[in-house]
Amino acid sequence: MRILFQGDSITDADRNPLVKRFNEGLGLGNGYVSLASAELLALDLNNEYEIYNRGVSGDKVFQLVDRWERDCIKLKPDVLSLLIGVNDFGHTLNHEYKGTLEVFDHDLRKLLRKTATRLPDTQLILGEPFVVKGGTRINGDWFPDFLEYQKVVKDIASELNVPFIAYQDVFNHALEKAPASHWCPDGIHPSLAGSFLMKEAWLTAFKSLIHS
Repeated sequence: MRILFQGDSITDADRNPLVKRFNEGLGLGNGYVSLASAELLALDLNNEYEIYNRGVSGDKVFQLVDRWERDCIKLKPDVLSLLIGVNDFGHTLNHEYKGTLEVFDHDLRKLLRKTATRLPDTQLILGEPFVVKGGTRINGDWFPDFLEYQKVVKDIASELNVPFIAYQDVFNHALEKAPASHWCPDGIHPSLAGSFLMKEAWLTAFKSLIHS
């Protein structure tokens, strides 16, 4: 089974982009992708997994589109896991990006339609873009507008009837046990502990997909 993780810096997690081969530690990064991959490879010996990470730090949906042929279509994954959106809003606050909610919605739907057409047998998992309140980079400018970006992804997952990983809930519940500095110090990039929480949520979604 070939699994492809796609997204921005949260998925990228400092992977080495020169490492192209599947199941290679340096190529999987040091975040939730690496933790989830390690668990699958160690504990599910009934499947021959080929796991790739093609997340790119800073990416927004239109940048996924620009590299989709190379970094998704040609890989022909059996499962595509996509986490995108935090930059599509966040970069409007501090990077002079002029994208809008409507652009995000339109471009994401178009990308997923293209994927379904070119890769009709690929199963999809959609992760919710999230931020962690109390993180050093998160202020009142994020709300309530960012919630609408989250809603776009949730609505698309519902329409497509694919697993949706509610990462925002995961971190909101985690904040009841420890502050943002423990789980996600800047509010965007998870710590090792935060990556573990993401790994757990991702594996739950993945298992629901393959056992459905």
